[in-house]
Amino acid sequence: MQTLVSGIHEFQRSVFSQQRRLFEKLAEGQQKPQALFITCSDSRINPNLLTQTDPGEIFILRNAGNIIPPYGALSGGEAGTIEYAVSVLKVREIVVCGHSHCGAMAGLLNPEAVAELPAVRSWLAYAETTRRIIAENYKHMTDPVARLTATIEENVLVQLEHLRTHPAVAAALSRHELTLHGWVYKFEAGQVFSYDPESGQFLSLDEQADATPGRKELPSI
Repeated sequence: MQTLVSGIHEFQRSVFSQQRRLFEKLAEGQQKPQALFITCSDSRINPNLLTQTDPGEIFILRNAGNIIPPYGALSGGEAGTIEYAVSVLKVREIVVCGHSHCGAMAGLLNPEAVAELPAVRSWLAYAETTRRIIAENYKHMTDPVARLTATIEENVLVQLEHLRTHPAVAAALSRHELTLHGWVYKFEAGQVFSYDPESGQFLSLDEQADATPGRKELPSI
């Protein structure tokens, strides 16, 4: 706790004092984030640090495994957060961002690891499609590291499909006012991979930029 308190004091001395006007502007009007960023609760992930965004620039939803239950499947905060971001804040982009070494996805692959965690087991049920895809389509993949990576990537795609079931998202997509992106962040290398629907692969942002010179926007899904 002392580390957290010391951090607050340092924030007040070094950050807030230098960016006071920014924080005052945030209080003067409604927030206008550019995107909804859905990612894992893992403490090693810092969305603002990764995207180099300031307060007010991205709306963040975090939970174990960056999971999005299909609309109506769960009366939880995810549906309300998504609806508010799309219908009220009018975000134009939604990013679902998985990450390397994800403990939630490791638990999905190894149910015995969460056998004594009933709430976690129940939550991971919303990634059952991911588990089935890996079990049935990746039988050839025996290397545990490669298998976990494939699970992380497939889960991003599964959760994007769940996202499409939310009425606010479906309506905005039909009006061409919203685009969806699937990312995987490899934090030990500082790399971000974005799903490219044309190749059916997760490519690094550098690779996508090289493949399509002059493209400023990421491909939508």
